[in-house]
Amino acid sequence: MRRSFASDNNAPVAPEIVQALLDANLGDAVGYGEDAWTARAVERFRQHFGERTAVYFAFNGTGANVAALSSFLRPWEAVLAPKTAHLQTDECGALERFSGSKVIPVATRDGKLRPGDLPPHLHGHDVHFPQPRAISISQATEYGDVYEPDDVRALAEFAREHGLVVHMDGARLANAAVALGTTLRGASADLGVDVLSFGGTKNGLMLGEAICFFDPALAGDAAPFVQKQSMQLASKMRYLAAQLDALLSEDRWSRYASHANAMAQRLYARVRSIPGVRITRPVRCNAVFATLDRAAIARIGREFFFLTFDESLPEVRWMTHWATTEGDVDEFAACIEREVRGSA
Repeated sequence: MRRSFASDNNAPVAPEIVQALLDANLGDAVGYGEDAWTARAVERFRQHFGERTAVYFAFNGTGANVAALSSFLRPWEAVLAPKTAHLQTDECGALERFSGSKVIPVATRDGKLRPGDLPPHLHGHDVHFPQPRAISISQATEYGDVYEPDDVRALAEFAREHGLVVHMDGARLANAAVALGTTLRGASADLGVDVLSFGGTKNGLMLGEAICFFDPALAGDAAPFVQKQSMQLASKMRYLAAQLDALLSEDRWSRYASHANAMAQRLYARVRSIPGVRITRPVRCNAVFATLDRAAIARIGREFFFLTFDESLPEVRWMTHWATTEGDVDEFAACIEREVRGSA
């Protein structure tokens, strides 16, 4: 099988997470979250994000985003998100189908929303338009960049002024927090984020995400029912909870993400000076974007699996993860250099 630089979804499960699953697999436990593992995991999230945090677990990122937003959106309300957002491009209209609420894609220059992008989409109380209720941003972004703390604060301030809720898709929040040199809370709740979809699958877990309401009033009475209706309430919840508890223990979230980010930096350092390779975006987390010759892309793809992100350029995305080794990176970089020179 070709080695993968396509996505951190392709990574194996971290050994400590496997061990947490094995430890949870001893004997019986009450289902649907009424178990000791879930209680410990919820408390772990509150240690990281604040005692008032309301926590609900989900199987995957799409489920977490949909359940989080559907807990407070009404069908005539909408979410403002970059047109590149996973919520808009890669979730198959899940929010619209499940909630009846619309995602309004906002054009941005680099995949990051800014307060100045939003006023044209605020239509007051005109019944002919869906009413914006939330802003959704991804941290890290789909282009591997990060929102600086002041960026998020500015969006949160704009949201407060216009009665909007700030949702953060944190599928790669750990990578962003490491890149920013801050904590998970410091990259989200402390900046004015109201609701977070916290990612585990891309950072060493088999599966599992968490919905964190930093304003419990947004969860209200609806969140547990939405969790069930959206098919995110696991009967054997302990297996999701045990993984997330382990991830947030002993600094594992940071170690896994730090390694992934470091491997992307190593790849960037190896390929940036290769004639014919042009790095197209800032390398902040665990993704490297580049343009190169189509023929070289095809030849590299025979040995390594990766994605062509934009066929028109063409622009590729090379991603690293917690288990990527220095040897993997060096072999991949050598292959890139060899095949690019072969196209010259």
